[in-house]
Amino acid sequence: MPLRWTASQTVVDSVGWSLIRQCSFVAGLGLGAATMLTPTYISENAPRAIRGMLVAFYQLFETMGAMVAFWINYGALLHLEGNTTWQVPLAMQMLPALLLFFGMLLCNESPRFLAKQDNWEKATSVLSHVRNLPVEHPYVQAELLEMQAQLDEERAKVQGSGFLALQKEMWTIPGNRKRALISIGLMICQQMTGTNAINYYAPTIFTDLGITGNANSLFATGVYGIVKMVSCGLFLTFLADTLGRKLSLVWTGCAMGFFMFYIGFYVRFDPPLAGHAVPPAGYVALVAVYLFAAAL
Repeated sequence: MPLRWTASQTVVDSVGWSLIRQCSFVAGLGLGAATMLTPTYISENAPRAIRGMLVAFYQLFETMGAMVAFWINYGALLHLEGNTTWQVPLAMQMLPALLLFFGMLLCNESPRFLAKQDNWEKATSVLSHVRNLPVEHPYVQAELLEMQAQLDEERAKVQGSGFLALQKEMWTIPGNRKRALISIGLMICQQMTGTNAINYYAPTIFTDLGITGNANSLFATGVYGIVKMVSCGLFLTFLADTLGRKLSLVWTGCAMGFFMFYIGFYVRFDPPLAGHAVPPAGYVALVAVYLFAAAL
């Protein structure tokens, strides 16, 4: 996603902007699907003991991808000229998509999906493969029995396993309905924090805070990506299982709100002046952007 920002820092003709919009639309469809399907696939293949950690690492690698994209933008602006400053970063978006496409061709369906299709023979074979244990192993057999019990219970409650049956299960069972609403609410609130606004418009935000020059603003954006990736890795490694999920959401949400409030307050009442040095309050605002990334 951030690769689009290279295009906004240089002269792009109407044909170029049309191509960028089309690519962004198609990439958005793929990104939306991958954002939902990838964690689901991971969770349905991973052992219960490390399922949460593996899904969390998906988020870590996602922030790593954004960080790499920021630095591709910066390198393209420094070393390329003309339309190549946006064509090369735009083309680079195809590489991870191709890796995902060909990589998934080598993967099996998840055992739970196969079991839902009543293809127990294939589900058993895949589960044995991903656990690296023989089919007769007690761990594999116990997991299959647990999976069968869960699916039988779901089907008994909703009388089926199709789309409408799943919707009925999600919205008519009070416990599932609460979980669905909490999940939807968390994702809506996450987007409303402004994280994607900074991801997309970080160069302009840093310019508005007093950093001059396209190269300098893109460099600051690259540092933002590094801070975001490193803080995500540190939190997953040392804090996620120590502070807990609920408390972590509370204090990071409060911190993000405070940092965003300060940035907005500064830009509204004491914006940097063109041609003047960045005031001390401006440097605090710049730090607040990085602290926002760390809390995110």
